[in-house]
Amino acid sequence: MSGEKPPTLTSDAWSTLRALTTARIGLARSGASLATAPLLDFRLAHARARDAVNQTVDFSALATAVAGFDLPVLTVDSAAPDRPTYLARPDLGRQLADTACATLTAHTAATDLVIVVADGLSAQAVERHAAPLLQALLPMLKAAHWDLAPLVLVRQGRVAIGDAVATALGARAVVVLIGERPGLSAPDSLGAYVTWRPTSSTTDADRNCISNIRSEGVRYPEAAARLAYLLREMRRRGLSGVSLKDESLGDGMALESPQE
Repeated sequence: MSGEKPPTLTSDAWSTLRALTTARIGLARSGASLATAPLLDFRLAHARARDAVNQTVDFSALATAVAGFDLPVLTVDSAAPDRPTYLARPDLGRQLADTACATLTAHTAATDLVIVVADGLSAQAVERHAAPLLQALLPMLKAAHWDLAPLVLVRQGRVAIGDAVATALGARAVVVLIGERPGLSAPDSLGAYVTWRPTSSTTDADRNCISNIRSEGVRYPEAAARLAYLLREMRRRGLSGVSLKDESLGDGMALESPQE
């Protein structure tokens, strides 16, 4: 034996990999435990995730933010009366309140598409990303001659609330923009769920999803282009879900360079 000490891993050994991901890798240790700095960072991320779940969306501010998109805006409620009930009873977040049904049926018309924005499990995601994504998406839809129903904002809504909204308004398809369950590195991730011919019998297998829409994930121009592609193919083929694959990049579709 030469008596030389074996090489040890230092923070520098992981720096290149850390630059490629927000995952927690190669964390510093103190004995058998995490060092103080990464432990405090973990606790902060956990607190942010809890806050994202428990906060409610400022729907008045959101309605103001989307008012300039040349679409009527309706704000309605799910059957969940408050946030604690919403978190404990997911089924109520999939149903419309009686007052919501009355509001929507007053605007019933045969349209191609309704876009629904629901708070889901991250108010931050909706408040930060819904309006910028719509700003990128709506010109694409109008260029493709989609006949749009009013934009519907749903308080305490789950993904399946879009099925009920589309049925009430008479829309052939629905896009639901919703806050996703926070992770410890992403408390503000927005999801987009797309369904063709939604009904009360629609299941998750009938939907297509684009997840992780945010500045550090799928950015607005790419998310909008992928949504436009999925909607185009849904209308052309008359289907959605597991039977429809997102082949937008392999379809020759040129996506804009993502911008902040």
